[in-house]
Amino acid sequence: MFDSLSGKLQNAFRNLRGLGKISESNVADSLREVRLALLDADVNFKVARDFIARVQAKAIGAEVIASVSPGQQIIKIINDELVALLGSANAAINLSGNPACVMMVGLHGAGKTTSSGKLAKLLLKQGRTPLLVAADVYRPAAMDQLETLGKQLEIPVFLKRGETDVLKIAREALAVAKETNRNTLIFDTAGRLQIDEPLVQELVRLRDLVQPQEVLLVLDAATGQEAVNVATHFDQALNITGSILTKLDGDARGGAALSLKSVTGKPIKFAGVGEKLDEFEPFHPERMASRILGMGDVVSLVEKAAEVVSEADAKRMEEKMRKGQFTLEDFLEQLRAMKQMGSLENIVKMLPGGSEVLKQQGNLSKQEKEFVRMEAMICGMTPKERRQPEILNAKRRIRIAKGSGVTVAELNTMLNKFNEMQQMMKKMGKMQKLMSRMGGGMPGMMPRR
Repeated sequence: MFDSLSGKLQNAFRNLRGLGKISESNVADSLREVRLALLDADVNFKVARDFIARVQAKAIGAEVIASVSPGQQIIKIINDELVALLGSANAAINLSGNPACVMMVGLHGAGKTTSSGKLAKLLLKQGRTPLLVAADVYRPAAMDQLETLGKQLEIPVFLKRGETDVLKIAREALAVAKETNRNTLIFDTAGRLQIDEPLVQELVRLRDLVQPQEVLLVLDAATGQEAVNVATHFDQALNITGSILTKLDGDARGGAALSLKSVTGKPIKFAGVGEKLDEFEPFHPERMASRILGMGDVVSLVEKAAEVVSEADAKRMEEKMRKGQFTLEDFLEQLRAMKQMGSLENIVKMLPGGSEVLKQQGNLSKQEKEFVRMEAMICGMTPKERRQPEILNAKRRIRIAKGSGVTVAELNTMLNKFNEMQQMMKKMGKMQKLMSRMGGGMPGMMPRR
């Protein structure tokens, strides 16, 4: 995500960090690289120009804090302006109606149908009762796709094959939603390969009928400036309330994301960050800016972890680690939880300095395959063997290796690594216990306040 832009900005920051003092000339020289990075990322040239002008004005007018170097202060200003450019704060979806209606609009191929399903899944997790409405009467495959998504997600889909009147479909969908107590309707509307007036007018009539709380424009992030042009046209016709950027995980440049809010004045509300149905998240400008600048996104990472591991489970696991009771069964549980959080590459990118780690390590697919092999080895063991690996004699190891498709040597390597990790955890647990005693329980020692 934004790898190209992120890399170029970090190169520019290396020069900025070396600034001993702030002057008009050296700030201008340093920001020239930032401007070129933005333009190369396909950011609207007016947006890039105004962005640099604001940073320059604030940098020259800023008083340098004693504990911060001049270069670091400029980087902080760039971060703040980048957050403002992306929309300042998360723009929550408006679901105040009863039922609430959401219209998904956009060009063909942008990802409207998939995004409709992903949004429905997200709202279902939040306690809503969504109904997906197949309002694309021109592309039969869209109805089939939405029906398939509904079955996967266990979310009802309203569709009428053969019906060509979108307004009739909408009226019946609204009636069904009230009868079945569905409090959120998501209309998957028709798209075209390019904007045409009949399509837009049909969408206007649908909007006027259902009076949606949200008209969300679905845009392919990788289309850059073209996405901004499409957004401008749809906004003028439909007065969109926000946008969804799809395929953000494959966008190395970031031009659409950085230009959209500034050009249309409408916020980015959601982002599609992968192909899976749960790889869809609310758009947080401050977190996205942090990712772009190579500072990671620890908040989103913690939220992802909280989705797959409850607080009680996390405390239980921490206690077992501290006491040195961490077993292969626990390790298997953690491997599976990590898999649910997404790809290893995406997890690393969310850590501060993660992009630099990826540059050094290269593709992490090898490590991911290693995790899959480890999972297979542990699954080849009996519950007793997972809890007591010391009983694994030669005969048992041969059986496990054959069953999981690895060699005995590979199994031995995995068990040795696990044993080393277990020993390290025991030492850390003992150290923590000792520090706790020294801080509060030993005579003559007072706990720190």
